[in-house]
Amino acid sequence: MRSLFDAAGVINHGMGQGGGDHDDDRDDRDDSLRKRYRTIFISDIHLGTPGCQAAALLDFLKAHPSDNLYLVGDIVDGWQLRRKWYWPQSHNDVVQKLLRRARKGCRVVYVPGNHDEFAREFIGHQFGGIEVIDEAVHTTADGRTLWVIHGDYFDAVVQCARWLAYVGDNLYEFTLKLNRYLNRLRARMGLPYWSLSAYLKHKVKSALNYVTDFEVAVAAEARRQGHQGVVCGHIHRAEMRTIDGVLYCNDGDWVESRTALVENFDGSLELVHWAPAHETQGRGHYASAAVA
Repeated sequence: MRSLFDAAGVINHGMGQGGGDHDDDRDDRDDSLRKRYRTIFISDIHLGTPGCQAAALLDFLKAHPSDNLYLVGDIVDGWQLRRKWYWPQSHNDVVQKLLRRARKGCRVVYVPGNHDEFAREFIGHQFGGIEVIDEAVHTTADGRTLWVIHGDYFDAVVQCARWLAYVGDNLYEFTLKLNRYLNRLRARMGLPYWSLSAYLKHKVKSALNYVTDFEVAVAAEARRQGHQGVVCGHIHRAEMRTIDGVLYCNDGDWVESRTALVENFDGSLELVHWAPAHETQGRGHYASAAVA
C-alpha cells in the first residue's frame, strides 16, 4: 500500500503541500456554515477509476467534519489500477483530505474491501494516523453496537468464482462509461444526474434477488455476533432497514449514488445523498433518505 501511495504522491505531498490542504484552510474559516457529525461511514469510492466522483466526495467531506470516519472498503480500486494507471489530482486530493482529517484529531478507520484487498496485508498497522483493520465494532452515542465490514466475504461470486467477479467488474465499468456520456448529454439539457447501472439493477430480477440475499446474510451474521446493527458497502446500493431485528445499513458508494451513512451526536443514524454545489447552483446539500 505504501508503494501505491508513493506513486500517487501522497507520502511526499500529502502532508501540507497538496491542493486539498489549502482547501481545508479555507474551510476552517467557514466552520459556522458546516454541519459536524459524530461519525461518517463511506465506502466504494474506487479511487483510480474514471467513474470515481472525487470532486463530489471532497465537497461532502469539506462540508461535514466528524469525530470518527470509517472507510468501509473499496477506497482504492486496485483491480482497475493493475490494468491501467489512472490517478488525477482530484483523487490525490481525496487521500490528502483523509490524511489531514486524521492529523487534525478525527479517528479514521480503514476496513479494506475486495478491490483494495492489497491493504489487508497491513491489518493492524497505521498509515498517517489511519488505522487499517479487518472489521470494526462501532458503539453509537445511544449505546448500540454496529458491526462494520465491507461485505465481500458474503458475496459468493467474489469468494467462489473470482474470474466471474472480474468479468462483472469489466461490464460494470463499461456501464459507468456509457453512464458518463449519457449524463453529459443530460447536463446540456438541464436534467439532473441519473444512474444507468442503478436503473438496470432495479429492473433485473436476479440482481434484486442477489441484493436481498446479501442483505439478509449480513444481518444474520451481525445478529449471531450479538450486534444491534451492521454497516457495510460492496454492492453499491444505499439502504437502511431492519432485518429480523437487526439494523442493516449500507452506505452506498461514490461512483453512482454519492451516499454516506452519518451518526448524529444523539446516536441517530441517517442515510444521506449528496448533491454537489455545481449541480445546485450554490452550496452543496444532501437529502436524508432514512433515519434510525
